[in-house]
Amino acid sequence: MYPGLAIAAQASRNRGHSTEWWAQFQEVSDRFDAASVTEGLADAIIPKIPSPLLRREAEIAAEVVVLYLNKAASDELAGRSRKAVDRLVATVSRLTERSTAEEAGTDAAYALCHALEGRWADAAAEAEPLVGTQALLRVFVKALRLERFDMSLAVRLLRAGQQPDIAVQSGLVVGKYAWWPAWLIKIVTERAMAGTLDDDTIMALDRCAYAELSPAQARMARRLLNGDEMLIDGAAFRLEAMGEPRAAAKLREGDLTAVALAARLIPL
Repeated sequence: MYPGLAIAAQASRNRGHSTEWWAQFQEVSDRFDAASVTEGLADAIIPKIPSPLLRREAEIAAEVVVLYLNKAASDELAGRSRKAVDRLVATVSRLTERSTAEEAGTDAAYALCHALEGRWADAAAEAEPLVGTQALLRVFVKALRLERFDMSLAVRLLRAGQQPDIAVQSGLVVGKYAWWPAWLIKIVTERAMAGTLDDDTIMALDRCAYAELSPAQARMARRLLNGDEMLIDGAAFRLEAMGEPRAAAKLREGDLTAVALAARLIPL
């Protein structure tokens, strides 16, 4: 542990998320991109280093490390990367020893050192008070490198307080079913924001083939999904009159298949 850790620990009381929270991003994707997250953190943190000379040394170190991470098989780049990081750490430690980290203006530089050492969660937790949550969220979500993924939704959920695993799963779901009609995507998004989107819901929506509903049927389905009690009672009575008491009971319970059936009773 070098001096900046003590400063970072003291500052942790004021930061938005813990190291453990940021570390979850690496756990939700087996394609987490080291070069992407390192470059993104460097781009966010380096402008916050007040000293022009220290900032330039930080830029040089970050360039070498990112270059190495993009060509990890290069022994030469590996050596240059280690030396650049060691040099930066030594410089920052020397500056801090002469005064406090706050007086030396090395808080951001220490966070960058952690990022260049591959300690991205530590770096994010330390840099969050300096650069803001939004910028860091986009860095980490981008580094997930997920296909058919709704990044904007994931970031919205994270900003709203959802845990990374839930936000990422919701982003994957909406990305996978992007072919669904806009009104249904909105329903899925609303449920994701409310934390009520689960696998059973997605499977039911997919099975019901809501995409085949007419505009009028789709409007009714949305009102049923949103819990319109008067409309639900009317649709349930209609199902009972047709000899479908079980479907009517399920509709009152919010069953998605029953919602689709009720919506289809409206003529096209």
